[in-house]
Amino acid sequence: MASAELLPSFVKGKSSDITRPVVAPSNARGTVLAAWGVLAFSFSFPATAWALDGFGPWSATGVRGVIAAVLAAAALLAMQGWSPHRRDWPTLGVVALGCAVGFPLLTTFALQTSTTAHSAVVVGALPMATASIAAWRTGKRQPPVFWAAAGAGAVTVVAFTLTQNHGRPTVGDLYLVGALLLCAAGYPEGGRLAAHLPGWRVIAWGVLLAAPVNLVVAAWALSREPLHLTPTAVGGMLYIACVSQFLGFVVWYAGMGLIGVARASQLQLGQPLLTLVWPSCSWARPCHPPCP
Repeated sequence: MASAELLPSFVKGKSSDITRPVVAPSNARGTVLAAWGVLAFSFSFPATAWALDGFGPWSATGVRGVIAAVLAAAALLAMQGWSPHRRDWPTLGVVALGCAVGFPLLTTFALQTSTTAHSAVVVGALPMATASIAAWRTGKRQPPVFWAAAGAGAVTVVAFTLTQNHGRPTVGDLYLVGALLLCAAGYPEGGRLAAHLPGWRVIAWGVLLAAPVNLVVAAWALSREPLHLTPTAVGGMLYIACVSQFLGFVVWYAGMGLIGVARASQLQLGQPLLTLVWPSCSWARPCHPPCP
């Protein structure tokens, strides 16, 4: 009798009443968390352009990863975070490669020649790429309506890119496509782990796994690329390191773990629009060329 009194009151009802209070709040919470992640990511391209006001592309990528790793290590130490099981390391490796090294580096190079608006539209194909890789990895099928909408978005992105560049993709577009594919691989892998582990621990270990690479890149590039610590550059760096590389992923993976990879990726269809409406970042920014 004592244990029965500890159960929530809705458990005592019909079986249909048991699932309704559990599933709906989880879905709503997951949607809100994923939406916060999309909002955080939507400012990544403008903030990267700001960082490039004073950092070279290699420096921006390396320093971004090192700062994020410091935050991740502090969070894991403070919260006594879970240590990955052996079976989780390959998945975390994909997260590190796609989300903590590949995507930041390639999008930074793309922003050398492309505007934030153009880059945001090209990366608008990310939801379809993410859902496709997730479906291949998990074997879960999505309804035809989802694929129709995602396919229409992808066709729009391709048409926009070719129209903007007189029928030919640019080097910046190739960087963006590479970044898109790497990130699309990292998202669902992290989302699968976040289904049974706290999302912040997933990205924390992913960032830490990439830390040695980013540390070497930062040390090498800072000695070779020009550095101008302007307020704009410092502000942009702090955003892409603290928010884009860590805090945004905390809520993004938490939401993805609750509502699934495909549903979370659908929310990203609004990310290019959010990037386009940031009033102070809708212009092309000239940047320093990459170091040899």
